[in-house]
Amino acid sequence: MTLTNNTFTGEYAYSLDSKGRINIPAKFRQSLSDDNEGTFVIARGMDSCIWVYPLIQWKEIESNLRNLSSLSKINRTFVRNTARYASPSTYDKQGRIILTPSLIDYAGLDKEVLIVGMVNKIEIWDPATLAETDQQNMEIDPAAYDELAKQIIL
Repeated sequence: MTLTNNTFTGEYAYSLDSKGRINIPAKFRQSLSDDNEGTFVIARGMDSCIWVYPLIQWKEIESNLRNLSSLSKINRTFVRNTARYASPSTYDKQGRIILTPSLIDYAGLDKEVLIVGMVNKIEIWDPATLAETDQQNMEIDPAAYDELAKQIIL
């Protein structure tokens, strides 16, 4: 099987250690292109989870954030809430990255976590929070879901 650079799929159960470190699945580390220099950027997700981006993907996000006018209050707030929690983390020899205490609190992480590949990024979830989010998402209009699927699936 050929891995696509910076593409992440699948779900993995891991443990968060007492120092805030979590192992990034080997499949995800192998998919990370060399130009990332073994570095991810961790940030708050839009849901109650942590988003983990390859460094080069995050640089594109930063470029887009720079293009938002700081004269707009909503733009300033969005940039602030996106950038303030972002932190680069290079994985160690055991494949672990360090999560910041504020992100651990935000995502409600304890010991057990789920790592979910989201194609261009990785999500880190508390299992109960993800189950609750999945349940809430069952309320999405099936017709709207089908319409979206038609745009993606050939």
